[in-house]
Amino acid sequence: MFFVGNLDNARMAQAYIDYMMGLDIYCTLQQEPDTVSIWVDTSSKQQVAEIEFKQFITNPNDPKYLAASWHNANPQIDVDHKNANLSLLVDFISHTGPVTLSVFVICVFVYLTFMLGIPTLYEGLSFFPHFELERMGQIWRLFTPALLHFSIMHIVFNLLWWWYLGGKIEQQLSARKLLLLFILASSLPNIFQYYLTGPAFGGLSGVVYALVGYFWWSARLNPKAGLSLPPAYIVFMLLWLVLGLVDAFSVPVANGAHLGGLLIGCIQAWFDRDKQRNH
Repeated sequence: MFFVGNLDNARMAQAYIDYMMGLDIYCTLQQEPDTVSIWVDTSSKQQVAEIEFKQFITNPNDPKYLAASWHNANPQIDVDHKNANLSLLVDFISHTGPVTLSVFVICVFVYLTFMLGIPTLYEGLSFFPHFELERMGQIWRLFTPALLHFSIMHIVFNLLWWWYLGGKIEQQLSARKLLLLFILASSLPNIFQYYLTGPAFGGLSGVVYALVGYFWWSARLNPKAGLSLPPAYIVFMLLWLVLGLVDAFSVPVANGAHLGGLLIGCIQAWFDRDKQRNH
């Protein structure tokens, strides 16, 4: 056997092997501690395999590789799918930190109780039915509505953004910074939302918009922080905000929390810019 290359993802390596099979070049996988290695059966085909491998890693999502996986998949090739799934889980967790992961897990747990028809948590975490000073002892109600979700699309959309943006902030800055943004963006905008529509609201989207605003203005005001988003992501989230403001959706939208969260994130980025300059 003759070595061709290494990949971190076993499923991706399998796509390459399926493509090479269509060229009558037969390769095998070997599981390494952190990667999978690819080997070709004869030395006469090693050079071609290496050339194709270099092309593959530059664009593994090329339709020709997907088509090859569909037509040439070989059940005889031993791919450790359990290890691949474990690798996905490890990749997921490695992108997070304690705050990101804790909020993620709590949101999922609370949503499951909602789906099972257990109202206790939702009642205990929802905003104040009447925002009065004598009930301010239950201070957690200011920010815990961010942990409540009302549909599968609602929670999936919010948690994917939370995992992506929150994980980056926690890893590149600190858990303290992410926790600060979470508390600010899930409390002050909630008060604003309460005065707009009353206490019937929930979701992590106000916090998500705070993270978007923080990324957006950190890239401009504090580039040394290393936080940036593709412009298309910013445009998408701003367009989504505008659509909510003009009632383009058929469901109630917490526009006050969204707009307030965005402003919180932008303002916090401005404050952090000043701190960076002072250092």
